[in-house]
Amino acid sequence: MVRLKDIAHEAGVSVMTVSKALRDAPDIAAKTKLRIGDLAKRMGYTPNLGARSLRNRKTRLLGLVIPATTDPIFARIVMAIEQRALEHGYELILHHSWNQTEREKTILRNLISRRVDGIFLSPVYRNDPNLPAYQELQQRGIPTVIMGPLAEFCADFVNVQSLGNESAFGMTQHLIDLGHKRIAFFAGPRFSARAISRQEGYRRALRENGLDEDPGLVFNAGMTIAEGATAAEHLLEEQVNATAVQAVNDLVAIGAANIFLERGLKIPGDLSVAGFGNILTSEHYRVPLTTVRQPKFRLGMAAFDTMLKLLAGERPESQRIVAEVLVRQSTGPPKPKKGAKK
Repeated sequence: MVRLKDIAHEAGVSVMTVSKALRDAPDIAAKTKLRIGDLAKRMGYTPNLGARSLRNRKTRLLGLVIPATTDPIFARIVMAIEQRALEHGYELILHHSWNQTEREKTILRNLISRRVDGIFLSPVYRNDPNLPAYQELQQRGIPTVIMGPLAEFCADFVNVQSLGNESAFGMTQHLIDLGHKRIAFFAGPRFSARAISRQEGYRRALRENGLDEDPGLVFNAGMTIAEGATAAEHLLEEQVNATAVQAVNDLVAIGAANIFLERGLKIPGDLSVAGFGNILTSEHYRVPLTTVRQPKFRLGMAAFDTMLKLLAGERPESQRIVAEVLVRQSTGPPKPKKGAKK
């Protein structure tokens, strides 16, 4: 293992000069820095990051907490954050909360104990307004970027999110513009701020278009393909006469569409189906899915830019990124009623 002492001996300078040159100290000549830097590379010198963190009280570690990498929405967000972290000399510690409150609490305590410089956090949403782990993040002044909507327990943090309310509103408006008046909504978990925001966008579009908000058209569907399939079975059993289904995310929409197709329904001939998120599968599904394209990579980039400002001692504004409705083959005008004039 090459030490600073070895480089100093080879260069004919003091250990202090080598140390300062490698740290780009202002009182060392540029020519000396270049010579020592080249020599360190040739000798295979690797800096001791642990010792460096003790000197400047910075670990160059950033925590990243998401529900799971199997969630397609987070794959590109993680890629963006990882890319920027590498560019700026930070190492990521990735954790999965699995949307479990106790697991999230343990993860945050572990990250705090590892003295990370900052944390990117996709929260496990719940109704409790006071959470000790989040309060500790604030008390310790750990730079934290919330990735998603703010809830009461994390309202004092800065966040980065796509506008779920506005985007879901746009999707419902798309269905209304096609002529649909009986639009079912497959809702997500009741404590999820993301799901609540999307459902509110749906409800607002109905109100602004003078359509009744029929509770019988809203089904609890969770966030997975299996839960979307279950919700679709309930919709068919209850015969609510919906002409379109708007889902909280693409996985739920795909699960529902599987059931509709298995039962012999045509999409969109008999029933239009729309999702949210624009995961890769949505474009290549049996019936390409109309959905909302979230700028996932941009969200990750925006989260890192926000973190850099927090690390510099600034108080940046939260960022809201508009998503876009992508119209594909799964939505179309409602099927004409029997006896209706064409």
